Amino acid sequence: MPVPGPGYAITTRVEVPASAQAAGDLAVAVGRVGGVVTAFDVVEAQTSTLVVDISCNARDETHAGEITAALEALPGVSVRKVSDRTFLLHLGGKIEVTSKVSLRNRDDLSRAYTPGVARVCQAIAANPADARRLTIKRNTVAVVTDGSAVLGLGNLGAAAAMPVMEGKAALFKRFAGVDAWPVCLDTQDTEEIIRTVQILAPAYGGINLEDIAAPRCFEIEARLREMLDIPVFHDDQHGTAVVVLGALRNALRVVGKEPSDCKIVVCGVGAAGSAIIRLLQSGLVKPGGPGDVLAVDIDGIVHADRPGLDSNLRSIAAQTNASGVTGTLADALVGADVFIGVSAPDLFGAEELATMADDAIVFALANPDPEIDPAVALQHAAVVATGRSDYPNQINNVLAFPGVFRGLLDAQARDITDAMLLAASAAIADVVAEPNASFIVPSVFDASVAPAVAEAVRQATAKKDVATV
Repeated sequence: MPVPGPGYAITTRVEVPASAQAAGDLAVAVGRVGGVVTAFDVVEAQTSTLVVDISCNARDETHAGEITAALEALPGVSVRKVSDRTFLLHLGGKIEVTSKVSLRNRDDLSRAYTPGVARVCQAIAANPADARRLTIKRNTVAVVTDGSAVLGLGNLGAAAAMPVMEGKAALFKRFAGVDAWPVCLDTQDTEEIIRTVQILAPAYGGINLEDIAAPRCFEIEARLREMLDIPVFHDDQHGTAVVVLGALRNALRVVGKEPSDCKIVVCGVGAAGSAIIRLLQSGLVKPGGPGDVLAVDIDGIVHADRPGLDSNLRSIAAQTNASGVTGTLADALVGADVFIGVSAPDLFGAEELATMADDAIVFALANPDPEIDPAVALQHAAVVATGRSDYPNQINNVLAFPGVFRGLLDAQARDITDAMLLAASAAIADVVAEPNASFIVPSVFDASVAPAVAEAVRQATAKKDVATV
């Protein structure tokens, strides 16, 4: 059962009889139904009554209702209002545009706008590369989605994807000083998406594709990379892969295993799983070596002779499973050193986990409910990571994408390569000087992460000669 968390936080305004035990009665009522009190504020006090705001973390919306009912059931207590703190945070959106220049007088206006701005326009027309120096292109990323694969919720459409894209933009700014803006497209036609991004691209220094369903996301990214002179990065693929590889480097250090000797099972072969496999084999695991990578999807282990493979799965089959193993996820786990899940909740348990190799590593990253209960995994595996903030070792893309784009923008990069992604993953790993089983990746609030990733990407960009400066 999930634990109460801030994602389902509520503030309940209640009127209670004025008494010495009022606060204790309210806290006990919340605790009796499994809620967690996070704040208690008296907003109005009279001789006979108090008005109190009691803030609580709940497990889900149903649980929030149970907390409210428990409060209202207390003698003399009246619930005036219940506020969902997550919805309050999103009122009116989470980002805004602010001017970098002051417009205090006519002289300022003449330089920022007409007539002075005309000279800057003419300079860019004469030398288009100056757009990276003289406009927001220098520091701006488009966060592009069609809403077809929003979080783990599925195809919600462009409007419903906006809160996620706003959040992404806020994270870009908070962790790397990058200005990002949501571009939510009301189409799921591959050609329309590609053409739309192409004609919007002049305003941006990079494109972050987000929450676009596989397999269309592969074609969209590949073709935009060919068309555009700015880097195109699909975070669901490459951001996840970068952080997973950084975490895996440190997890393997903890258990004392060499990546090239490990049997690695990747469960889920959509955007994230495919990118993880490709980056693994670019930097850690060499095909044909003593180790191997097995890809597993809803139909079992991916192998070259399995019927009905699409182009992405055919490519994955050609790179993995050198021994031609067939079967289910349970079959794949036998003797495996590493499990990396980017798929669906509750796929296996302690019995299957026990068949893995000694000192097994389990990355169960399905969110919010992992492929295996983390509490069960922690009893049997040497190192466990999830996508959740309420367990150690959270694999969170925010460790990667702000720093990656900071480095790309600073280098005025025209493209992004596997060498840059591998450099970013190594930088994330190296922030943790002495990893242990509960500490293989840095905190998302570690201020050293984004600068380290940015510097690694800048250096890799210079080596690969894909920058304009």
